[in-house]
Amino acid sequence: MPCFLGDHDRRTYLQLLGQCLPRYECDLHAYVLMDNHVHLLISPREPKSLPKLMQTFGRNYAVTFNRRYGRPGTLWEGRYDGHLVDNDAHLLACYRYIELNPVRARMVASPEAFPWSSHRGNCGQVFDRLLTPHNLYRELHREPLRRFECYRRLFDQPLPEETVEAFRSHLKQRAALGSDAFRKVTEAKLRRFTGVRPAHRPRRSPD
Repeated sequence: MPCFLGDHDRRTYLQLLGQCLPRYECDLHAYVLMDNHVHLLISPREPKSLPKLMQTFGRNYAVTFNRRYGRPGTLWEGRYDGHLVDNDAHLLACYRYIELNPVRARMVASPEAFPWSSHRGNCGQVFDRLLTPHNLYRELHREPLRRFECYRRLFDQPLPEETVEAFRSHLKQRAALGSDAFRKVTEAKLRRFTGVRPAHRPRRSPD
């Protein structure tokens, strides 16, 4: 079901998000507001910052949405899905995966044509006060204008289909996205499996 019924809803969502980001010490690097779901790339500065952020502004948006349309009950399907992303090539691929969502959904021909994502801000076409550049984004070039150009070039080609499928598999299973070494570290800290399990189920024994 849609979580946005018009642009005024999207503006409200971003406004509430912008109010909570500094309050809970979270840095937003990329985002996209689709009709029935949202993707956010966020770096929390404290371990418990992200859950507090998502709970507060998610609840505030649901209350506003229900009041606006005279509807009762919950809006979100459940708790947000959080996924760890390694600070390597996977991070910039995550930027691209998020901002190319409207293109893959055939809503627009290019990411800059979609106004409800971070793409224009990350490309320097508009000033987006919500965004905090990640260090890897800054390392594209030390001069801002050249950095914007380097970032735009990342979108000259679509993400390979295998990369898109890898992202989808990780999202579906709440897996950590990164190298094997990164996954082993997260598993040791979280004390649970953080990889992607095979899609097929093991066969049952004849008995």
